[in-house]
Amino acid sequence: MSEDIFRQLQEQLDQYSVGYPATESGVEIEILKRLFTEEEAWLYLHMSMMLETPKSVADRLKQEPEKVASRLEEMAEKGLLFRVRKADESKYGAAPFVVGIYEFQLKTMDASLARLCDDYFEEALTTNWSRQVVPMRTIPVNKSVGVSWNVAPYEDAREIVKSKDRLAVADCICRVNQGLLDQGCDKPLEVCFLAGSHGAYYVDRGMGRWVNQEEALEILDRCEEAGLVPQPFNAINPGGLCNCCGDCCGMLRTLKKHPRPVEMVVTNHYAVVDEDLCVGCEVCLDRCQMDAITMGDEGTALVDLDRCIGCGLCVTTCDVEAMTLEPKASEDRREPPAKAQLTLMELAQKRGKSLIPLAVMKGA
Repeated sequence: MSEDIFRQLQEQLDQYSVGYPATESGVEIEILKRLFTEEEAWLYLHMSMMLETPKSVADRLKQEPEKVASRLEEMAEKGLLFRVRKADESKYGAAPFVVGIYEFQLKTMDASLARLCDDYFEEALTTNWSRQVVPMRTIPVNKSVGVSWNVAPYEDAREIVKSKDRLAVADCICRVNQGLLDQGCDKPLEVCFLAGSHGAYYVDRGMGRWVNQEEALEILDRCEEAGLVPQPFNAINPGGLCNCCGDCCGMLRTLKKHPRPVEMVVTNHYAVVDEDLCVGCEVCLDRCQMDAITMGDEGTALVDLDRCIGCGLCVTTCDVEAMTLEPKASEDRREPPAKAQLTLMELAQKRGKSLIPLAVMKGA
C-alpha cells in the first residue's frame, strides 16, 4: 500500500499549479515519504484547494470531528495543508507543491531534504516549466520606471506593498535551500512578502514576522540595491511578492536555462540601450539575472530581447543613463487575472489537469 498511496499523492499534486510530475529516478516519491505519513497522504487525497472546516471534512469522510480536526491541524503545522484562522474557526485546504508545500518547509528544511528538492527541480520541474507560463510575473524595480509613462499599480512593487493593510516578511526558501547545499549567494535573505491569510499562516507557524509599511519599503530598497528581481504572484491584487536572484531562485534558474526566457515569463517591459551614451562600463552585465546583456564589437552593451524579462535592474545602476526601460506595445501587454487562484487554475488547465481531488473523481 505504501508505494501506491504515495504515487496517488504525487498524481494529485500534479493536478495543481505547475504540477508535480513523476521522474525516472523516483525522487518525487522520496520527498513525499519524507514529508507525509501514509495516514496524512490518505487525508490529503481527500482534500481540495477549497477551504473547509474540520466538521465539513469529518462529515464527508464519516469520521469523528475531533480526530479529523487534530489531524488537519497537525498537517497544517507541518506545512502539508494551508490554514486560515478567523475568530475561533480554522479552515484547511490542499496546497500545491510549488508554490505551497515546498515553501512551507522553510523552518524544517535541512540539507538532505534540500538535496532531494534540488534534484527534483532539476529533473522534473525544469522540463515542466519550459512548457508553460510560471505562476509569477516580473515587474520593474521602481527606480527604473521612466516618468514619461504611467505604470499600473500591479506593476509597481512599492504600490503593491502600500496597498496591503498587513504584510509579513519571511526568508527566501530558495536561498535557504541553496545555502544548505553550499551553493548559495550573499544576497539578502529576508525578502519574501506575504499578505492577508498567507501572511498570517507564515507568522502563526513562526516562518515570518509582521512588518509595517516603512520597514517593508526599506526592505524593497535593499532588494533593489542587491540586484533582486521583484516577482509578485500573477494577479492584480497579489497575496505575495518575492525578490529573486538567478543564483538560487528556482523559477529564475529555470528561466535562465531556457533559450528564450521572455516566452515563459509574464512581463510588460523590456530594456533598451542607447549605444551613443553607453561607455562600456559593464555594470549592467553583472546586474542582469538572465544573461540578456553582452558587449558588442564596439564596446557597448547589447540587449537580447529574447532573454530580457523587463526587470529594469540594468537601468538603475547606469550612471550615464544609456539604459532605459520601455513598455511593450499595447497588443503585447498582458494584464494579470484578478486573483492568483485564477492563475493556478489556468496553469492546471493548460496541462490538461483538474483541480478536483482524484479520490473524489474516482468515488473513493
